[in-house]
Amino acid sequence: MTFRQAARKAEQAMRSVFPKTPLLRNDHLSQRFDADIFLKREDLSPVRSYKLRGAFNAMRKVLDHSPNQTLFVCASAGNHAQGVAYMCRHFGVTGVIFMPVTTPQQKILKTTMFGGDFVEVRLTGDYFDDTLASAQEYCAREKGHFLSPFDDDDVIEGQASVAVEIEDQMESLPDRIVLPVGGGGLASGIYSYFGPEMQYTFVEPMGAPSLHAALEAGRPVDVSPVNSFVDGAAVAQIGARNFERLKGVAPSDVVSISEDRICTTLIEMLNVEGIVLEPAGALAIEALADVAEDIRGKCVVCVVSGGNFDFERLPEVKERAQRYSGVKKYFILRLPQRPGALKDFLAILGPNDDIARFEYLKKSARNFGSVLIGIETSAPENFNALFARLDDAGFTYTDITNDDTVAQFVL
Repeated sequence: MTFRQAARKAEQAMRSVFPKTPLLRNDHLSQRFDADIFLKREDLSPVRSYKLRGAFNAMRKVLDHSPNQTLFVCASAGNHAQGVAYMCRHFGVTGVIFMPVTTPQQKILKTTMFGGDFVEVRLTGDYFDDTLASAQEYCAREKGHFLSPFDDDDVIEGQASVAVEIEDQMESLPDRIVLPVGGGGLASGIYSYFGPEMQYTFVEPMGAPSLHAALEAGRPVDVSPVNSFVDGAAVAQIGARNFERLKGVAPSDVVSISEDRICTTLIEMLNVEGIVLEPAGALAIEALADVAEDIRGKCVVCVVSGGNFDFERLPEVKERAQRYSGVKKYFILRLPQRPGALKDFLAILGPNDDIARFEYLKKSARNFGSVLIGIETSAPENFNALFARLDDAGFTYTDITNDDTVAQFVL
């Protein structure tokens, strides 16, 4: 059986569990990029991500060959855990899911909700490597079956069902597919199904460029430490099986996007389209700007990989988006300790400049005091005018907006 045939068989089997996810043309993005932009909405699956596809296919094939296998084990802090939990309940088998102690309560609750009485969640380890080691040790001791989140042929085959649906839902194949990359399960599945003749854009978070690093080295390499903000794609090393399928990809077809930049898409899709995405789910959409000239007049499918967003993160996402887009800045102002000095500063602000933060950093200063100030404005160019007025008035200030070291302590 060829890979395409196996992926089609997996997709057909899934229909007994959940329907196809929608493939929808997005008017907003199509107009913006002068192209036909379709979104493959994996955020609308039962667990709000594509991960249940791989979990279903791997468990289905294990149970076909070993019907007495009743224990499945995985290690995950996110979507893979929820996909495994959902499928454990579907197949009526026991799942033990190991999660880091630092996992947000929201993700723990969703995992237990999907698995019900069939799933036990064990919190162990501050870091994922410790969690993974505990899960694998337990699995070997109890003779369970370990479900890898991506480095597994059956998981790859299951994720390829996304490509099967895209092919069936379109009158003709798209000119390009844009998809996120973490461990490589989704990317290697879709790439293996459509083949190298299709045009692709693979998108990684800048803080975890596992595919690009592997292509440069000719083998999977560890890119630790990774930035965990895009948690659905923050993988330190692409899977060995996944890279074996992707090693023919041109490095120029891999795009890295900063974590702050991803936040602008999260906010835009929420405000304009009412679509709730997780950071990894926004990767493919944000990458359209990087290939804008190449896709003009073309048909493009963006795989929206997930929508498990914890709204407690929204203030941070908004903050990072504003800083990236240049409408919010922080600076330290050297303010004279005399009557009227603050009033003089306030008079310099423009009509669209709003103080978002004001905090004395040195309260015992006799002549000058250091003040942390955050300013929000309506357009980035307003800051040029504001800083010019501050210079003319003789104020001393330091822009710390992009100083990560200082920001860790004062923002």
